[in-house]
Amino acid sequence: MKYFIHIAFLIFSFTHIDSFSQEKEIKGYRIDGDEVVFTFDKRDYTEATNENTKEKLEFKDFDIKNVVVAGNFNSWSRDSWKMTQITENIYELRKRLDEFKDDFNWEFKFVINSSIWAEPDENVSNITFAKDGDKNYYTYNLKLYNGYPSKNGNAKFFLKGYRNAKKVILAGSFNKWNEELFAMKKTNDGWELILQLKPNRYEYRFIIDGYWIEDPSNLNKTPNEYGAYNSVIDINKEVKFYLDGFFNAKKVILAGSFNNWSENSYVMQKAENGWIYTTRLPYGKHHYKFIVDGDWKTDPSNPVKEFDGHGNINSVKMVK
Repeated sequence: MKYFIHIAFLIFSFTHIDSFSQEKEIKGYRIDGDEVVFTFDKRDYTEATNENTKEKLEFKDFDIKNVVVAGNFNSWSRDSWKMTQITENIYELRKRLDEFKDDFNWEFKFVINSSIWAEPDENVSNITFAKDGDKNYYTYNLKLYNGYPSKNGNAKFFLKGYRNAKKVILAGSFNKWNEELFAMKKTNDGWELILQLKPNRYEYRFIIDGYWIEDPSNLNKTPNEYGAYNSVIDINKEVKFYLDGFFNAKKVILAGSFNNWSENSYVMQKAENGWIYTTRLPYGKHHYKFIVDGDWKTDPSNPVKEFDGHGNINSVKMVK
C-alpha cells in the first residue's frame, strides 16, 4: 500500500542526506533499514578539544588513529563503540535500531584517539548545547532523531496550498516536536518534505508561519492535550513469515489481524524448507495463524502465543 500525500512510500534505502530548503544539514548518522549508521567524515570538522588538557586543536594538528562513537546511549564510553575506516576521510559504525529506546532522546559525539572530541559547528541542524545538569560546556553535541530528510526516504509529507506562507515546518513525535528542524520546501502546489523514518507510529502537525494545524489531507488523527488533533502516520516494515515442513500440503494461507483473518488473500509460496510469505506491517503486535489445506495452525516455530479474547490461541509477531 503506497501513500503519496501524508503516508509512507515504504522504501528502506539511503543515498545521502539532503537539506531541501534547510540551509543546515543533519550530520553524524543516517537510518538504513533496521540500523543506525553513524558516519564520521573528518572533512566536516575543523576543531576538536583535548579532553585531558582542554586545549582546542585544529584537525591538521594531529593524526587520526581511531574514532569511536560516544553518547548517552553508551555512557559516553571512549572505547566501546569503535568505528571502521571506510575511506581516507570517512569512518562508519552500524548499530541495530532495537539497541536504542523508542524515544530516541540521544546525544553523541565522535572521539578521536580515545581523548580528542570532535566539535561540530553551527552549520549542522542536529546540534544541541553540551550540558551536564545546569553546567554548560559551551560546545555542541550531535542529536539523534527518529528521522531525517532524504530524497529517497520512506515518508512523504505534503501540505497543499498556503503559497503565501513564508515558512512551513513539519513537527512531530519523530523529532520531539522541534519547531525549526524540518523546514518544508515550497512547490508549485504547496509544501513538501520527505523523511527517512524507522518503522513506528508517529504523530505530527504543520506549523505555518507559527500557526499549528493538523494535516487536512490525512483522516487518520488523534486528540491532543490542547483540545485539537494530531495527524497520525504508520511506517510499515517488511516482514517474512515462515512455516517449516508440510511439504505435501496443497495450499497454505497466512491469516492474521493484519488482513482481517482472510482465508484466501495471503497465499504462501512453497520454498526449499517449507512455505513463505512476505508482507509489510506497521509497528506493534500482530496475531496470526497458518491455514494448511483448511486446517488452522499456530506457528510451530514461534513460542510466543496469546489468547484473542474469543477463546482462540494465536501466534504473535512483534514489529519493532
